[in-house]
Amino acid sequence: MCADSDADITEPLARMHHVALTVADIAVAVAWYRQRFNCRLLYQDMTWGFLQFDNINLALVTPGQHPGHVAFAVDLEQVATAGPVQLHRDGTQSTYIDDGQGNSVELIHDPSPI
Repeated sequence: MCADSDADITEPLARMHHVALTVADIAVAVAWYRQRFNCRLLYQDMTWGFLQFDNINLALVTPGQHPGHVAFAVDLEQVATAGPVQLHRDGTQSTYIDDGQGNSVELIHDPSPI
């Protein structure tokens, strides 16, 4: 249920970029998701797999390499304002923040077209 004040929002809503799940074995996890769901493999190495679905991306990460997190697409200024900017292998730039409840949130600038 939405609060009454939410009904008056005229600006675009925030866009989730991806969710990251921690897995023990990237190759096994990628194979499992690809066999069960219609998704596209965008990238895979030993520590990271990236799958594209129709409405969101799914990152598969290994413990200690990347935290499990949710990622929101923002502009580069928002990334830089929130913390140190990290350049990633796919050209995205991001920073991680804590939501105050112990969860990692990535603010990511993705220059590639949606």
